[in-house]
Amino acid sequence: MSDAKPSLSSDTSRTAALIVAAGKGLRAGGDVPKQFAEYRGKPLLRHSVEAFASWDAAPRIVVVIGEGQTASAKAALAGLDGIVLVTGGAERSDSVRLGLMALAAQGGTDRVFIHDAARPSLSHDVLDRMNAALDANPGAVPVLPVVDSIARGADGVMEQAVDRAHLWRIQTPQAFHFDAILAAHLVWSSDRAATDDSQIARAHDLAVALVEGDEALTKITFSEDFAVSHQPAPAPAAMMVRTGIGYDVHRLASGEELWLGGVKIEHDQGLAGHSDADVALHAITDALLGAMALGDIGEHFPPSDPQWRGADSAQFLAHAASLVRAKGGQIANIDLTIICEEPKIGPHKASIQQCIATILALRPDQVGVKATTTERLGFTGRGEGIAAQAAASVMVAGQP
Repeated sequence: MSDAKPSLSSDTSRTAALIVAAGKGLRAGGDVPKQFAEYRGKPLLRHSVEAFASWDAAPRIVVVIGEGQTASAKAALAGLDGIVLVTGGAERSDSVRLGLMALAAQGGTDRVFIHDAARPSLSHDVLDRMNAALDANPGAVPVLPVVDSIARGADGVMEQAVDRAHLWRIQTPQAFHFDAILAAHLVWSSDRAATDDSQIARAHDLAVALVEGDEALTKITFSEDFAVSHQPAPAPAAMMVRTGIGYDVHRLASGEELWLGGVKIEHDQGLAGHSDADVALHAITDALLGAMALGDIGEHFPPSDPQWRGADSAQFLAHAASLVRAKGGQIANIDLTIICEEPKIGPHKASIQQCIATILALRPDQVGVKATTTERLGFTGRGEGIAAQAAASVMVAGQP
């Protein structure tokens, strides 16, 4: 482990994690800053570092600590290799800026995940969703809906209710394209209060995507939050696997665009239907809905409804995924088979796989894409249409 203000290693990883642990943690009480206090059998800081260290993306890890905290940090992270310690500043934004500048001084990175050490329960699922969101956005934050009623008040008296429909609770880690967030921090005035990095990003006109967060990412703030610090972590709930199967077919017609798995394929014919007729996305949508006993695609998006005419089927699939997660489901994998004689699917398989993974916030290796023919038999064999079938596996807590 490096001392404060070290030179970073020449790691080839183009993803970095910057964990902010420079506070004094006064509100949490105790004899040591809260980031070094024991929580569930280990120092609070260590939970987040281990979460990043065990993630598939294998990011470089930089921990920003306070002046004089080097010894405490080294003790908290004993046995973990490759962790870089950087001394932070007076305010959180100062600490983040110094951490980003340390990364930049050694060649920078492509993506950086900025996380508060006080949020120890960081899952790889959240990291995967954030990473996928960065494919299309310069920034992304994990959020949770506001479920309680909200009101303004003064002098202890309620004045008016506030519409919570567009309000979100923001968590960390917050992920950004490195060069963009570094530029935003370098022009941010240190005399302006900033509670998180998304605020600084938005002030620099960076688009920040809202990504599904995790209730477990609670921030440890007060002494009572450490009440469970000497208790073992709760046993994971028993998991069951639910499986759904989907099938769809559309006819080929001249003058139509051909969309398969969210990818536009050049062909002399396209698929005809009320939406964009993407049989692959329709089959996966039905598989997800079936896994959770939520009906079929026609119930959620009736073909008789004119608002779905020509619609992008990606929104159907994204809606199905949101329903799965709302019921506590976690999509484990998708297996898709496209059935047609023409066009050849092989050259497009990787693009289809990546597109589906992005829509569902999955890794590409969680999406199987195959293609087959019917040996010139039947309507697909005669080139009259294209069919697709899909299977979806969803993990849900609880007994069958």
